[in-house]
Amino acid sequence: MSGRPLFAVVGHPNKGKSSIVATLAADDSVRIGPEAGTTTQARRYPMRVDGQELYALVDTPGFQRARRVLHWLRQHERGAHRRAEVVRQFVASHRDTGEFPDECELLEPILEGAGILYVVDGSVPYGPEYEPEMEILRWTGQPSLALVNPIGPADHLAEWQAALGQFFQVVRVFNAVTAEFRKRIELLRAFGELQEPWRGVLAQAVRLLEADRTRTRRLAAHTVAETLAAMLAHRVERKLPARADPTGQKAALESEFRSDLRRLEQRCRDRVETLYSHRRIERQEAGLPLVDEDLFAERTWLVFGLGRRQILAGGALGGAATGAWVDAHLGGLRCLRGGAWGRDRGGDGLVDGGSVGTGAGDGRAAGGRLITAGPTRNRNFPHVVFNRARYHHWLVARRTHAAQSVLAVRGDPRAVLPPLPGEELSTLEKIFDRLRRNPEATAVQGELADRIAAVFARDDDLGDARVDSAAGRRDPPPIANIGA
Repeated sequence: MSGRPLFAVVGHPNKGKSSIVATLAADDSVRIGPEAGTTTQARRYPMRVDGQELYALVDTPGFQRARRVLHWLRQHERGAHRRAEVVRQFVASHRDTGEFPDECELLEPILEGAGILYVVDGSVPYGPEYEPEMEILRWTGQPSLALVNPIGPADHLAEWQAALGQFFQVVRVFNAVTAEFRKRIELLRAFGELQEPWRGVLAQAVRLLEADRTRTRRLAAHTVAETLAAMLAHRVERKLPARADPTGQKAALESEFRSDLRRLEQRCRDRVETLYSHRRIERQEAGLPLVDEDLFAERTWLVFGLGRRQILAGGALGGAATGAWVDAHLGGLRCLRGGAWGRDRGGDGLVDGGSVGTGAGDGRAAGGRLITAGPTRNRNFPHVVFNRARYHHWLVARRTHAAQSVLAVRGDPRAVLPPLPGEELSTLEKIFDRLRRNPEATAVQGELADRIAAVFARDDDLGDARVDSAAGRRDPPPIANIGA
């Protein structure tokens, strides 16, 4: 692609310029700090899809001596038609003097043809000290767009929009930390309207970004489907001598089995985050109590498992699952622990006692006993895993690369992610059954991935308005499953 647009992100110090760059370049390596002066030199960050650069942003230092710079420019003015020349003369005269290092650093990419992205903080009042900066940028003659980036409560948007509209062709409110994908796309389209040569280039960039988003979502769905198949098939075995008492081994085997399932889930999360180019996310249980708490904790089953109404209605799982619901809700996790020894005690349990064979026949005399943990036969289990994966994907997919804090939840997940219809749940259950019988079946995994991708696509369309309204809900729907 020729004629790739370049945008210089400029403004007052500590107003979120680096956060804007991180979000629009999808790059979490951009250095972001709360202190002023984090950026001291201009640095270019390209936005690439499949190795192809679509556009680039330049993170710049903040203005430090704007009034003095504007005074110099006015002293050397030679008419409005030559103002860009005067700015160029200023940079050439002061580049090596050390007198205006920040202003020279931020003006150079603009003089080289970069469009201007002027960033202000809509949570602080507008003041006349910003006007010299905006006037200097106007002197460059480059296409420009102003972004109001509310770092705190957006209490001063109206005054900022009124002032910025006098200096810039386009003014947008854009929160770098919370801006979802479609808002980033809208901003690129707005930039395409500023300069005719950019229009087609940025329209193509938008198409490529949207296609990449769809592809990433599908890869994430395949990752979840493969993980579900692996977790449904997983088992742990331990060989015991012929006369050994297995009682003392069963608890350790069960613990190993559960730890393996947790590792599979954690690996799935890591892969999904990497697919969305998030390589620095810190996940903490305190930050994500409903996602990062123990997979086998009772709270997890109550929040992410199928709800009582769904199961007792016989919809998704039918009568066989009623006991699982009673176990999870009335007996802690008796479905995994209370009747824990399977064949030894006749329950639908976790650990089975068998024998180890070394040749023909059952092998009892020659090989001793074999105890196994798994595969899990709890029919609620894949729904728990799927809904935890769905919730995690939603958090990661909407997270910007400026959000470099602990991954956190805003509002109640049961309110922001709508329930799946009963028919869709029934289809999922049938696929889970087929996976239990043949976990290696790639066609079944592919069918599950298609279903998951469709759910992820619908979740991706949920906007900030729904999230904000859900956050204020005092009484979320009494459902126990984000997807149920």
